[in-house]
Amino acid sequence: MSLFTSLRYLVALHELKHFGRAAQACHITQPALSNAIRALEDEFGTAIVKRGRSFQSFTPEGERIYVTAQRVLHEQELLLQDLKSAADQPVGSLTLGAVPSVLPIAARFSAMLQARHPGLTLVVRSMSSPDIDAGLEDLSLDLALGYTDRLKLRVSKIATLDQYTEHYFLLRRAAKPGRTNLRMLTQPLSWQAAALLPLCLLTPEMHNRAIVDAAFKQAGVAVQPVIETNSILTLGLSVLVGEVCSVLPGALVGVLRGYPELEAVPLRDPEVLTPIGFMYAITDRPSHTLRVALDMAQSPPWLQHVKVHTGWLHD
Repeated sequence: MSLFTSLRYLVALHELKHFGRAAQACHITQPALSNAIRALEDEFGTAIVKRGRSFQSFTPEGERIYVTAQRVLHEQELLLQDLKSAADQPVGSLTLGAVPSVLPIAARFSAMLQARHPGLTLVVRSMSSPDIDAGLEDLSLDLALGYTDRLKLRVSKIATLDQYTEHYFLLRRAAKPGRTNLRMLTQPLSWQAAALLPLCLLTPEMHNRAIVDAAFKQAGVAVQPVIETNSILTLGLSVLVGEVCSVLPGALVGVLRGYPELEAVPLRDPEVLTPIGFMYAITDRPSHTLRVALDMAQSPPWLQHVKVHTGWLHD
């Protein structure tokens, strides 16, 4: 087994925090993964993992080895891309992290990027904002799509590329269902009025929930949702089949356009506008895959695509 392979197993274990899931992700048996980690511990002369009846955590030394492993694998990927790619035909992998509320846009971007450059292999991960920050810093992410205003609050080695501004809507079952699509109402609803309704919201650790809570606070009300979830799918389905409403950003409302049983109402007082953009680590040697991804993110066809799929809600 090569050192690079063992380091990949180490990175998978760090990411998934579970021997069985890490082994499954690496397409090997759990004993094979455990043996690879022990071989690394013998190589470096220190414990990497705190072991109990199940995975507990990495040791401090293990965390340092993980950071180095991630950088070694990143350098290996850069070298492979240099060797395999032509100027107009990049070959290699790109990992894109996205906060749950922008996954529809991230999915469209990834599909269009892969269609433009068939030599790319893309991984799209749904991640929290803190996990995205960590992923960009330790190079486990090449690119991320999320809340760029968070980065203005701290010194960072992360660059941003603005894409669109997110608006917020109350999603509810329609009193008069549309014929074929979700009904989009033009008369706004206040956040204060929305607080009186039974709501399904994201769980408190999600940054989107922090935005929603801040809007309710600015409106002078506090909200106790009747359902909390970390699943975007659950937000929409709870409204579709239950007796609750939800607060969703426009990109997610757009995904539900095909449900005539639903209607979306713009929320005002206050008006919440959240900048969404790509983020990436500043480096003097970006990968071929990152360069073509950033190029497409600034191209007129993609920017027009974003406008079509986010702008229809607030034109």
